[in-house]
Amino acid sequence: MRSPFFSGIVYLVLGCIFTFFAIQQVTMSDWNFFVYLLLILATFDFGAGFRLIALHFRIKKQRNKK
Repeated sequence: MRSPFFSGIVYLVLGCIFTFFAIQQVTMSDWNFFVYLLLILATFDFGAGFRLIALHFRIKKQRNKK
């Protein structure tokens, strides 16, 4: 099982990649459905990444209390 910290970093990287592709798509053409889809995916990835990293620190804090 992977740690939540590693999975969170992977999700943050994916969010950055989707954001980069959305910016490239807007500069090449105009705002369209594909750009909105990429931004929605990036938003979900950023949210999941931050939540998993926060979970990692909560687990670490609980282990240190014992």
